[in-house]
Parts: sequence; structure tokens; C-alpha cells
Amino acid sequence: MTIESEPTFTEIQNTSPPPLSIRRRPKHNPIAVRALILLVVFCIGLGSGYLIGRQTMATASSATVSSSNNEDAMLFHQVNPSDGYTIPATFESVGPQLLTAGAIDLNQFVEIYKQSGKPLTDELMTILTKGNKSQIVINQSNAYFLLNFFWALGLTNQNPVLTEGRMMADGKDQIGNFASTGGWTIGTKPPTELYASSRIISLTEAQQARMMEVATSVYRPCCNNPTDFPDCNHGMAMLGLLELMASQNATLDNMFSAAKYVNALWFPQQMLEVATVLKATQNVDFTHADARQVVSNKYSSGSGYQAVHQWLASNGLLEQAPNSGGSCGV
Repeated sequence: MTIESEPTFTEIQNTSPPPLSIRRRPKHNPIAVRALILLVVFCIGLGSGYLIGRQTMATASSATVSSSNNEDAMLFHQVNPSDGYTIPATFESVGPQLLTAGAIDLNQFVEIYKQSGKPLTDELMTILTKGNKSQIVINQSNAYFLLNFFWALGLTNQNPVLTEGRMMADGKDQIGNFASTGGWTIGTKPPTELYASSRIISLTEAQQARMMEVATSVYRPCCNNPTDFPDCNHGMAMLGLLELMASQNATLDNMFSAAKYVNALWFPQQMLEVATVLKATQNVDFTHADARQVVSNKYSSGSGYQAVHQWLASNGLLEQAPNSGGSCGV
């Protein structure tokens, strides 16, 4: 009798589904837009939620399986370190500039978090209203504040990614048809007016080139588009973060490493599964895994993640992110 072995990860990767189509939001009349925005962004962000954000595939309601295996727990804490991840960049005056540009309606922004039961702390209010020169630390508590903060920045900052890139493929009059544009409704101006409207961050030619090298290589599990095509909230937020880092002369390695951990905190379940595959197939801990590999199309795109998930399921290695209390969802 012939015993069939389980397919290798590479074999599954090679037979993974074809690239997902571009995720656009269908046209709606102005009255219907706000009513449909929650559903649109939720679907395109794979559960990221609107503004407050929801942990993708790891909400408090679904994360009921807490691993009793110390090795599994250690792996999760590598993906979502309890002390967070320190990004080699500072907020400076970005928050106040976003308010001035109309990217964020402060009263509405504050009220949304208050109603969710997760009111903004004094520290987060300072970042928004006064700026902050301390290094950025992303953790489970502030991950979705930062998702929305950098979403506003990526959307509003004037950069060739927005003015000359793939977001403009169908013309400027269609720019509101993406989740990352039409989905942002808490500015004091319509999102299509905010789009690339203010030079909040300026990059030199060298800084832009470094930022683009990273942006074209960093993927997200909600679709098959890299960051230089930021058609959803996560992509636009990653763009804003990379622009800020590049403006402060972050190296390529700095930016890739930051993207690795930011993705992990925005997509905890998906990145836990990626970490599990890397440990099982390469005996590499997530902490030491090459950041460029982790955020690549092979592992962090929509189809790449599906291949990861399929391989884990085939080999009985699926783990669920424990309920660590870090969800900002309601």
C-alpha cells in the first residue's frame, strides 16, 4: 500500500488561487455611501472594521481557544510582543497637521472611540493635537488607533504613489471607488478632496526611492496588492507609515522590519499562521525571520496567506491567536 505524504508548502503555494481581483467599492449615491461604508471596509479589510478596527480573525468573540502549549504561546508573543514594537520614527507634528488639513474631525474621531468603550488616552490625544517627539511604539492597545492615524496620513499626504500610481488607473474621477478613499468619512472634507491634498511629509528623491522599494514589496493578507496600490485601509495606513519613516531617513531594513511587526499587529491571526509555517518548514522563529520574506507576496498577500492556511490545515498545525485582551473591536 502506498502512503501518500502531505503536500509541501511550496507545492500548495504553486497551486494557490489566482490573484484576487482589485478590490474596489462600487459606486453609490452620496446618501447611500455612509450607510454602506461599514460593510464595504469590513469586507475589504477582512474584518478590520471601520475606524475602531477589529482584529482580523482574532476578535474577542472568536479567540476562545487559549493554547496551553508553552511553545505555541511563545510563538504568539513573538508575533504580538507584549511590550510592542518600537518603530525608528517619531510622530513629530503629523497629528496637528492632519487636523489642520481636515483629514480628521477631532470631535467625531474622539466620540467614535468613546462610544466603542475604548476612549482615547491622554497620550493618544497629545499625538493628535500637539504632536510627539518620542519614538513610535505599536502594541496591542494602540494598533488600531495607529491604523486609523496612518490611514488618514496616507490618504491626505501628497505623494506620487497617489498622484501618479495605480490608484489613478481609471482617472481621478474614479478615485472615490476604493475602500481606502470612500471608506474614510470622518474628515472635515470629503475623502476625494482630502486625497493627496496636503504636503504633510516631503521626501527627497533618495527617500522616495527607498520608500517605493519597500512599498512595492510589502503585501497584506486582505488582498493581493502591495502597498504601492493602497486600495484598502491597511494599505493606505502602511503607505503613510512608510512615508513618515522614509522622511526620517529610515533604512530599507528598518522599514521592512517595521512592516513585518505592524502587519502582525494588524493581522494577528494571519501572521501567527505565517509564523507557524516558518517554524515548521524552516525552523525559524518569527523574531528572527527575514522581514522581506514575511511581508512578501509568498506569505502576506491574500493568495499567499491562503496557501499558508491550507498547508497548516493539511498538516494539522492550525493554531488560533489567544484572546490576549488586545482587541480594539466592539
